[in-house]
Amino acid sequence: MGSLFEELEAREAAVRVRVEELESQIAELTARLEAERETWSRLRVTRETVAEVVAEMSSSDKASVVEQPVEPAAAGEQPVRVVGAIMVPHWREGLSVDALPDVYRDIVEVVADASDPMQAKQIVPRIGLPAVTAKIEGTRGKLKRLVERGWLTEDQPGLFALAHRTAEAGG
Repeated sequence: MGSLFEELEAREAAVRVRVEELESQIAELTARLEAERETWSRLRVTRETVAEVVAEMSSSDKASVVEQPVEPAAAGEQPVRVVGAIMVPHWREGLSVDALPDVYRDIVEVVADASDPMQAKQIVPRIGLPAVTAKIEGTRGKLKRLVERGWLTEDQPGLFALAHRTAEAGG
């Protein structure tokens, strides 16, 4: 009987070691999980805050400073660069396509050159992007923004046309 008890004690000791290892791993994973949850929470709050600020800026005329085109730098001055934001000003009489960021300007020029309203999937290759779903959807978002800002119209869903003929040639 002595050897049976010794075998049971050995097995118990081995299981106890495995349990202690698993408990240690659980403690480590729990700490990592909490850290990741904290990061996730901070990112979610940041995204929501940025969305609120952008929504307020786009709906407020007080944000006109942000929406006005940046004046070219005078000789010897550093040009002003805005990082992290693409500013699309609202169309107004006398404002040329030169006030738009490059990709938006390209889109307006392509639409202006067309004789009929265009779809996003027709515009994408003309602005030098591959005709893949991601690029088409991204361009569709830009087209919608240009409609919101008065540069383009969307009389029929998905068909975009120039809103103002004076905007096509830059003035």
